[in-house]
Amino acid sequence: MAETGKDAKHHSVWLEGRARRRGRGGGQPSGLDRTRITEVTVRLLDAEGLAKFSMRRLAAELNVTAMSVYWYVDTKDDLLELALDATFEGMRLPDPARQDEDWRDQLRALARSYRALLVRHPWVSPLAGTFLNIGPNHLAFSRTVQQVVRRTGLPTHGLAAATSAVFQFVYGYGTIEGHFITRSAAVGLTPDAYFRQALTTVTQAPQAADVVKESEDIMAARGGDTVEEMWERDFDYALDLLIAGIEAMAARAEAAKAEAKDS
Repeated sequence: MAETGKDAKHHSVWLEGRARRRGRGGGQPSGLDRTRITEVTVRLLDAEGLAKFSMRRLAAELNVTAMSVYWYVDTKDDLLELALDATFEGMRLPDPARQDEDWRDQLRALARSYRALLVRHPWVSPLAGTFLNIGPNHLAFSRTVQQVVRRTGLPTHGLAAATSAVFQFVYGYGTIEGHFITRSAAVGLTPDAYFRQALTTVTQAPQAADVVKESEDIMAARGGDTVEEMWERDFDYALDLLIAGIEAMAARAEAAKAEAKDS
């Protein structure tokens, strides 16, 4: 897990009770608390991106001095970690204990929710690989994922791999989608216009023309009139492939167990 310059003993704001502290003691600036600071941090990151974020920029948005913010967090990294966990708050999580709900539908719901989060907050992707992600909201999401995957019928040794297959796929898909939307907006184009421009540029590049030509039937078969529709079709089909793989591996494990019992 990557570190961000902090002492290894203090590499998470959620350790040693530090996340529960409301300030450093007396004399804190009035009108501020961690909840408000975190909310504004998320809003700034959504609007301006991770590269432009700074404690000074945050303080200006809050109309306080930068030192005032440090009454509530020790470092910028602590604040980013709080913001990262805050994005998972309010996610609609299925109840794995409900036997009337199919695990496949629950897994699809979790995958779609995670994808939507990554697209809505493009800055989450790099931070997710930087911090431990042990805040309460992310832990609730992770626990639900684990409980749903346990319902698949896979052997215990395959549960981690199945979780990785689904949610690392979603992480990559949502990251690329979110960055594409961000790049489109940065040049003042819609995703559809940006896609058409990029495709035209690539087609005109001699070294890429053959590859584009070879993939014409694949592109045509994707269906959808817009980039969003293509994304939806590809995502749903890929997710179905992963779920079918889980079903096949669970059936294989069950067959092996039955064979071992009979022998």
